[in-house]
Parts: sequence; C-alpha cells; structure tokens
Amino acid sequence: METQSVEASRSPATLSSDDVYSVIRPDGTTDPERDPKLPLEQVLDLYRHMVRTRSLDIQLERLQRQGRIGFHIGSLGEEATVVGSVAAFAEQDWVFPCYREFGAILWRGLPLQTYVNNMYGNADDVVSGRQMPDHYTGRPYHYGSVSSPIGTQITQAVGFAWAGLLKKEKFAVGVYFGDGATSSNEFHTGLNFAGVFKTPTVFLCRNNRWAISVPSERQTASENFAIKGVAYGVPGVRCDGNDLLAAYAVTRRAVEAARAGGGSTLIEFLTYRLGGHSTSDDPRAYRAQDEVEAWRKTDPIVRLRAYLEHRDAWDDDREESLKDQVEKELRACIDHAEKVAPPALASMFEDVFEEVPWHLEEQREALLQGPRAKGHH
Repeated sequence: METQSVEASRSPATLSSDDVYSVIRPDGTTDPERDPKLPLEQVLDLYRHMVRTRSLDIQLERLQRQGRIGFHIGSLGEEATVVGSVAAFAEQDWVFPCYREFGAILWRGLPLQTYVNNMYGNADDVVSGRQMPDHYTGRPYHYGSVSSPIGTQITQAVGFAWAGLLKKEKFAVGVYFGDGATSSNEFHTGLNFAGVFKTPTVFLCRNNRWAISVPSERQTASENFAIKGVAYGVPGVRCDGNDLLAAYAVTRRAVEAARAGGGSTLIEFLTYRLGGHSTSDDPRAYRAQDEVEAWRKTDPIVRLRAYLEHRDAWDDDREESLKDQVEKELRACIDHAEKVAPPALASMFEDVFEEVPWHLEEQREALLQGPRAKGHH
C-alpha cells in the first residue's frame, strides 16, 4: 500500500472518498438512497442541539480564559459526529464517553445546569468537585462516567455489553474514543473481546485528525482506522463525521444490528478538531492555519443548515431567535453556578463507603478541628 502524503491524509477531500458514507451534499440536497428520512421536526431538534452545543463550547472557553473555571475540553467542529450518532441510541441503550462528548449526555437528558455545576465544581456538582471539569456522569441517563486516561472506557463498555448479553437484556452499548485511543491496549483488548463474544457494542471512533499534537497519519500505518476491526471479526465502516444524517444513519444501523444479536461494529467518523485539544493547548504550535481554514469550509452546522434551508425549514430570523434563546439559557445557568458555594470540606470523606467507617470519622473530625479548616467551607 502506498502511504498517503501528510496533506492528503488530513485534507477535507477525504470526506468525498468512495468508501466514506455520506448523505448531505454541499448544496443541502441529499443522496436519496442513503437519506435516513428522519421527520423534519427531529432534524430541527438535532440542529438546535448542535447550535446549543457549540454556543456552550465557546462560552466555556471564554470562562476559562477569564479564570472563572479551570479547564475545558471542547468539541468545536465535531458536533455532527457526536449529536448525530448519540441520537441513534434508544433510552434503554448505554453510552460510555470519552471527554469530548458533552453534547451527547445533554442530548440524553442531563440538565444544562447540572453540567455547568460540574464545570465549576460547586456544592451542587453531582461529583462534589472531585472530578475535573467536563468529567461528568449520568447513571439515570444510561451514561458512564468520563475518565481522563485514554481508552479505559472501551473495555468497560465491552464488559457492560457482555453482562447485558449474559442477562439476555436487549440493549446496545456505544463507546466513544478518539483516533489516538486506537493505540491503547484497551482498544485492541476491547475489539478482540467484542469479536469473540459478539457483544452488542458500537465502537464510535472520532478521527478528528489530531491526538493532541500527533497527526492521524503518525498514529497508524493502516489504510484507515475502520479497517482495524477486521482482524478481530468486527466489521468497520467509514462515515463523513461532518454530516449529521450520515452519522445518524450509520450508527442506527450498527445499533439495530447489535440489539438483534449481530455483534459489534467499528465506525470511523472522519471529522476535524477545529479548536485546541483543550484550553491548556495551543494548536498553532504544531499545525498550519491553512489546514484549519480548509476544514472550516466543511463546518457541520453550516452543512445541516443548508439542508434545512433547502427544505424551506430555516432562515436568518429563526437562527437569530435560537441563538438568543441559547444565550439566555447559558447565562442563567452560569449565574446560578457562580452563586453556589464550593463543596463542604468534610464532603471529601463521603461517597466512598455506604456508611462512613470509624477511621474516616476520626480523620474528618481531626480535619475540621485543625488549622486547615479555617476559612474553608
């Protein structure tokens, strides 16, 4: 196999490759044979959620730059991959995230205020400020906890799917990860286990072309990432990750196959990380701005809007109204989160044991009576 040039492997032109599943054309029309024929109102809901996700992304980065929150890891440019795929899962299904899919848990029902509380780590935060920002959890929404170590969620998802299989429960399990995670032990262990035991797992690989500063062509010598499933008996599919309808259609097919006993599927979503890896990263140090600008022209939100405009379902007035509504919602959540006190100092001893044992009771009392308790909640 002839290796692609660096420019070719990271070019938006890869979205139009013959083996990449796509639905929406640049002019807003669709491939009729691939169009999932979603009800218009559902597509409108998905579009609104993509806009909401991006607005939140931009606002959180501003808050971090202002020193009001400590960290943020965004999904700018990857909204169609995340929102389109998660919408294909049903309520009974489970999702195990990486750290860039906050749009997914919000779609599954997590209140925005709960998410913003996590960003501040205040007393109302579900995990009481013990996790980093953007590291949320949502058991009521069938959503696993975000973990910083790369790839850990993959084996967790496969194990969870296997447990459901053993219990004869009909649900699929989706697991998100980036292209960098395909170099982790968990990726290969998870795929092998899923292939052998035919677990109902949908592997959702966001190939956003950069694993922090490592470009995708330095991540593997394989022709692509989807092909990696073949050796493990897991079929792979490549999908235009900037096309919401394509992301939905491909994921829905994989989810339905998983629930029907057809085993797992590995989906490679071709997309692009328009921002830095996180607010701690400056991507200008390792990638050319021309590359970024080329990908901006494939913006997933602009593309879905073109589809809606083609169907006479969207215009500038509706866009402005939506953005005003989202801005008010975000401002209210941020204002509330900033008024809530930090978690109580003694709360660090909670949520470890069902009943606090004597030695932790003693440690808690010693802490509260000591000098470190002064000036703290």
